[in-house]
Amino acid sequence: MSDSQRFPVAAHALAYLAHSDAFGPERAVSSGALAASMPTNPVVVRRVTAMLAKAGLIGTRAGASGGAWLMMRPEMIPLDKVLRAVNGCAHFGSPPPGAKGCPIGEKIPDAVRGAIEAADRAAAERLAKITVADLLAHATAKAA
Repeated sequence: MSDSQRFPVAAHALAYLAHSDAFGPERAVSSGALAASMPTNPVVVRRVTAMLAKAGLIGTRAGASGGAWLMMRPEMIPLDKVLRAVNGCAHFGSPPPGAKGCPIGEKIPDAVRGAIEAADRAAAERLAKITVADLLAHATAKAA
């Protein structure tokens, strides 16, 4: 799975869990059900939910009766935390090394790296103001 897939899959999964009132193991939603909602492969969902579980955002249980559930209310999950949980998939890449001896090539990688870091910070700052509850409210308002 590419880095660019992780964040949208994670945000979608969290919103789906909130919509399903999956707030404990007894309300766990299977990776198959989550995958059908996107649609994507359940393996992709399991990889992302493992990352979300490691970050403490969801609980998971493996097996035939397994699934995922939220560990906190959706209004308490800002999207910057989701982004960090899936290893910051908003990264714009990294600059290649410059050519030694070139007056531009030796300096441009640092300049590009600074621009990329600034863009990442701006994205994280904006995502910190949006929660999973906001996503769900937006989705349900559009459906009405």
